[in-house]
Amino acid sequence: MTKQERKLWYALRDRQLNGLKFRRQHPIGPYIADFAHVPSHLVVEIDGGQHGASYDRARTGFLTKTGWTVLRFWNMDVDQTFEAVLARIAEAAGKPFG
Repeated sequence: MTKQERKLWYALRDRQLNGLKFRRQHPIGPYIADFAHVPSHLVVEIDGGQHGASYDRARTGFLTKTGWTVLRFWNMDVDQTFEAVLARIAEAAGKPFG
């Protein structure tokens, strides 16, 4: 995991974000999601340039076609606006941050 993925995982694990249970490195079809909230079919990806744009488009296309919502955040978002990232994730999972 990258530094930003570790930072986010520490905030998501053990139901720390509004009681929501997230899985790390969750397999979905041929892909591995960075983080997944299965009940709401939410995938959270942290992007730092490891993948190419065409790979990310194909991956997102597959996930959305199979019913998942994909949230992507840049490493910079995690570093600079962490609370906003958490709020957006909680909101997308159906439990507003607070």
